[in-house]
Amino acid sequence: MENSPLFKSGHTACAGCGQAIAARMVVEAAGPNTIIANNTGCLEVFTTKFPETAWGVPWIHSLFENSAAVASGVEAALKYLGKKDNINVIAQGGDGSTADIGLQALSGMLERGHDILYVCYDNEAYMNTGVQRSGLTPFDTNTTTSPAGAQSSGNIRPKKPMPEIALAHGIPYVATASAGFPQDIQRKVKKAISIKGPKYIQIHVPCPLGWRHESNQMIPVAKLAVDCGLYPLFEYENGVLIAQKKITPKPVEEYLKSQGRFKHLLNNPEEIKKIQAIADNNIMKYNLKAQA
Repeated sequence: MENSPLFKSGHTACAGCGQAIAARMVVEAAGPNTIIANNTGCLEVFTTKFPETAWGVPWIHSLFENSAAVASGVEAALKYLGKKDNINVIAQGGDGSTADIGLQALSGMLERGHDILYVCYDNEAYMNTGVQRSGLTPFDTNTTTSPAGAQSSGNIRPKKPMPEIALAHGIPYVATASAGFPQDIQRKVKKAISIKGPKYIQIHVPCPLGWRHESNQMIPVAKLAVDCGLYPLFEYENGVLIAQKKITPKPVEEYLKSQGRFKHLLNNPEEIKKIQAIADNNIMKYNLKAQA
């Protein structure tokens, strides 16, 4: 139906869900001539409870790990039928289904050179199944499988560098984005689909339930992650860093204080120093600091 929204209201996402906002921005930017393959995860569950769907475009769900493989088949079929130039193909999943369970399928899609945009909605844990740690869970995060306590400060591993892994495949476009900056998401999606070949965009999407912040604080929390340097926003074309969001860095403690998942760190200055060092490294690596 003409002018019908491509991501409809009435789905069952939690109040303040960053992933719902980001997914709406992605599909609206891509437009109606789009086919989406979606991994299992929160997004699949809250948008497609039978017999309803929030999607106004053709949408396919298979398994936790294989949206990239399904999208590859869709893209190959469209090429065979001579229809690919008129249709955008998007594969998407959460952080666990992207960085862990689906990494092999994603790598194959990138290596084969399919004309597909892969979108990772990064809420930094397996939120749909009980807030278990994923490969994209930040250092020192308290999750159900990396609990903080007398013997641990939470997750002992750093975030897996998925943008760098995507870049290592020699693909033409890699970017990060954030639900705190919706217009930036749309700009990057439009740019990505204008480029032939495989593309990868990773979007930071706060989860009020798993991160334990108030539902009306999703945007401020998302912006704090960017402003302290823990979630840098950047774009690469053909392996070259072409743009990054400049910041006047805020202390990481401001970000940590905003969420219950980091509550155990607030009286532990040594651990906070370690997290500040991660942010400082990002600021230097991506040249994020704004000029005075």
